[in-house]
Amino acid sequence: MHKVDIRDDIRERVIARRGRFHLFDTIEPKRTAFVVIDMQNTFCSPGAPVEVPSSRGIVPHINRLARALRQRGGDVVWITSEATMRRGRSDWENFFNTFVAEEVRERTILSLAPGSEGVQLWLELDADRDQDLFIVKNRYSALASSSSQLERVFRSRGTEYVLIGGTKTNVCCETTARNAFDLDFKVVMVSDCNAALSDREHLATLETVIQQFGDVLTADEVIARMDAALPARVSVDA
Repeated sequence: MHKVDIRDDIRERVIARRGRFHLFDTIEPKRTAFVVIDMQNTFCSPGAPVEVPSSRGIVPHINRLARALRQRGGDVVWITSEATMRRGRSDWENFFNTFVAEEVRERTILSLAPGSEGVQLWLELDADRDQDLFIVKNRYSALASSSSQLERVFRSRGTEYVLIGGTKTNVCCETTARNAFDLDFKVVMVSDCNAALSDREHLATLETVIQQFGDVLTADEVIARMDAALPARVSVDA
């Protein structure tokens, strides 16, 4: 897990502009979705073609927040990436031909093929197959046009708050967060539920989001804000 925190000068800048650092004092659980992005074998397994080693360290935090949100009536949404091949071409040629070296291209595409081992959730994640939602995307952002059905799911379920976790912080997680904000959802990047290839890349996203696109909170801070939105008589174990 990344051991970094938003720098003091960024905090001061945010407070000077809007009068406070954090955006949300409460988060209503039943109108909240925790979107966990790309925590699949292609990114989490040691030696995988697109391995993000720090992704394995955020699993306990993801599991804790997912459990807490379920107990409070919210949605946990597991987003995985897949790449479909037809007639020798993928459904995202621009990405694979531009950003993936030829010597690892075929291995990467095969690891993202529907039904392959690479698209399965990392084994240490506590997904609830009966209660959680499972959605496939084929672009960085799960909310990009035609990438997935995530926006339709949010609209149909009355989602207001979108919690973002997964990997990589600065790629799929950040692009999804930006799109969520542009679609008028209230966004929270859950800092200890996100992983990148370096502390600097992870921190850059957190500092960008807190300034322009949403809040940045730890899993425990999110849980505390959910509890603050519940009637006083309600007590739920995290």
